[in-house]
Amino acid sequence: MNKLALYCRPGFEKELAAEITEKAADLGIYGFARVVDNSGYVIFECYQENEADRLAQEVQFKQLIFARQLVVVSDLLQDLATEDRISPIVAQYQQNSLVDFKQSTELWVETADTNEAKSLSTFCRKFTVPLRQQLRKCGLLNYREIYGSGVTLHILFISNDSCYVGYSYNNNHAPHFMGIPRLKFPSDAPSRSTLKLEEAILTFLSEKEEKQRMNSETKAVDLGACPGGWSYQLVKRGMFVYAVDHGKIAPSLMETGRVDHYPEDGFKFQPPKRTKIDWLVCDMVEQPMRITSLMSKWLTNGWCREMIFNLKLPMKKRYQEVRLCQQKLHDDLSKAGLEFEIQAKHLYHDREEITLHVRIKSLNK
Repeated sequence: MNKLALYCRPGFEKELAAEITEKAADLGIYGFARVVDNSGYVIFECYQENEADRLAQEVQFKQLIFARQLVVVSDLLQDLATEDRISPIVAQYQQNSLVDFKQSTELWVETADTNEAKSLSTFCRKFTVPLRQQLRKCGLLNYREIYGSGVTLHILFISNDSCYVGYSYNNNHAPHFMGIPRLKFPSDAPSRSTLKLEEAILTFLSEKEEKQRMNSETKAVDLGACPGGWSYQLVKRGMFVYAVDHGKIAPSLMETGRVDHYPEDGFKFQPPKRTKIDWLVCDMVEQPMRITSLMSKWLTNGWCREMIFNLKLPMKKRYQEVRLCQQKLHDDLSKAGLEFEIQAKHLYHDREEITLHVRIKSLNK
């Protein structure tokens, strides 16, 4: 097993390929990415033995933008006999001496997130049961995960007779089947965009961090708030929100008493004087560099300490644009003497956009 399978939103394979190639090179690991447009995944083949396993441990999954999942995989198993697909799959794990698969905790039989691949979902669900039983007979899948230890076993079916067999490290992967969190749309939310912020909070903050930093004692500004999908998530956590937008905010939100509506331009708005703002959230449709500059201004002026915002990506050179925006943020905050952390992710509920989380940790001055 000396390849990586990285899942992504269909249409973003080239961006993911560029990203993993860059991250691997940073670690002195070289290979090439196999890309099929709109397939929903990328296969990265390493030149040297055991380097895919090293990448799966040393490339921080949370620092990958376009990857939904990070899996070490075998060569593609093809022409699997319908009467016995299980034996060749089990053999792949038995032949691998690099990893102790007795420390496996979970089995995910998956497909790519495309309409064509999803036609296999019923087959995958049914196939999981006998495969799990056979793996357990062989001593796998009996390990209890402790603080992110162990590995998850992945089978990525390309068709009903071909698949990749692999594993991911529980302390460096997405803890969701297919890398997709299953969120339910709240019936009282003003818009479906609310799921973007909910997924972002789930992705960027631990449960403990969320409770500590998003509660009834914290205040937030929501730029481009109308009709209130993002403000809804903040109010739900007890926060007080300054909702900035020329459009109307949903009456149900205003009735909570936790929202102040400012019918102003989000690019010109400044926080009320003598008011400590903990969070800024922003989902405005504008050029990514202009949004980045606005976010930088809020942070370097000390108007807030933490933010989640979206960048709408251009049609071409999307990865390059993302890197430019990240670099600008890094340069501006460093120049201001701030200690910070930046995360970015192409979330499941994002489309032609990515979501960033920035937190100011302390002043270096």
